[in-house]
Amino acid sequence: MKKHKETWRKLHHQPIISVALPFLDLYTRCTYHIKVENRRKDKRQYLILFNHQTAFDQFFVSMAFYRPIYYVASEDLFSKGWVSSLIRFLVNPIPIKKQATDLKAVMTCMKVAKEGGTIAMAPEGNRTFSGKTEYMNPAVARLAQKLKLPIAIFRIEGGYGVHPRWADDVRKGKMRAYISRVIEPEEYSKLSADDFYTLLTQELYVNEAVADACFYHKNSAEYLERAMYVCPDCGLSEFYSKKDITECKKCGIKIQYLPTKELKGIDKEFPFRFINDWYEYQKDFVNNLNPSDFYEKPMYVDKIFLSEVILYKKKVPMFEGEISLYGDRYVIKGKEELILSFEHISAVSVLGRNKINIYCGDKLYQLKSDKHFNALKYVNIYYRYKNIHGGENDGQFLGL
Repeated sequence: MKKHKETWRKLHHQPIISVALPFLDLYTRCTYHIKVENRRKDKRQYLILFNHQTAFDQFFVSMAFYRPIYYVASEDLFSKGWVSSLIRFLVNPIPIKKQATDLKAVMTCMKVAKEGGTIAMAPEGNRTFSGKTEYMNPAVARLAQKLKLPIAIFRIEGGYGVHPRWADDVRKGKMRAYISRVIEPEEYSKLSADDFYTLLTQELYVNEAVADACFYHKNSAEYLERAMYVCPDCGLSEFYSKKDITECKKCGIKIQYLPTKELKGIDKEFPFRFINDWYEYQKDFVNNLNPSDFYEKPMYVDKIFLSEVILYKKKVPMFEGEISLYGDRYVIKGKEELILSFEHISAVSVLGRNKINIYCGDKLYQLKSDKHFNALKYVNIYYRYKNIHGGENDGQFLGL
């Protein structure tokens, strides 16, 4: 008896999408004040590429296409027990390991494409902290060429103003999302890999560091410390934010976050007009750090809760303790001590607003802390070390 071949696409996905879309449409319009333009009702199969601004971006994409879409999603989504099982049943996303080469994800994409499914992904792999479209892995362009599907470029604009990654609160303002272009296989098949990658980065690039609209909330600056840890006056530091003001804990400089997304110094001039300007300064600062200056004394110490992730199954709580960030390692202390050398870590990534995944050997650790925790610095310093000791002293990529 011939064994039935398991398919990724399921018959129940279409009716689920048909029922869910009207509710999604109402919720997103009321919450995010978004206008999804030029929606497509054709039955063509696409590879959809979108820039990543809010936690709800995938739903904006779904509202533009009246068919099931198979999203490439971080493996963290698949390690939540019964919740992950429910998500798999409803929409069956394609799991991918963040900051790592994942051949299994590539093969799954090929399988879905062969079955006639539409695939969507955010080539950045991360929501922007700065408001600007961030680094895209060139492997995305190579995958797109292998799939040989029409590529729908989906642009999301205003999302950083409405809901920055570092914030909890959604602000009152307007967004738009739309299919800006469809690139046919006949067009991109003529391009070299480098030219095709350049084309995709140009089409997906959005920079929200402009005073083009107003976004209102009384707590507009709260949790900006999740993104910023370098002070232009005193260097490596920590910040604390309340309402529309953020303050450096070391030197006391205060900055107001305006509805226009602009920054304004309190009592003295602040050198950066937008978060992106400050963010770029922060990256330059880190790219000029010498990690060996921090081999003996930690740069930061934070309280955390540590778990081990059993990939695609569950998270196993380990202990509550603290993490110390050195120039070449993480030291985690609680009911036991873990010394995680950067030499033995293959990747580190930020999840959501401020969780961290650490891929060390055959282990995957996840740590989280309180709402004010800055996870970004742990990723940036790791990649600064790897750029130097991996023979990439001129490397500028800091993990996002």
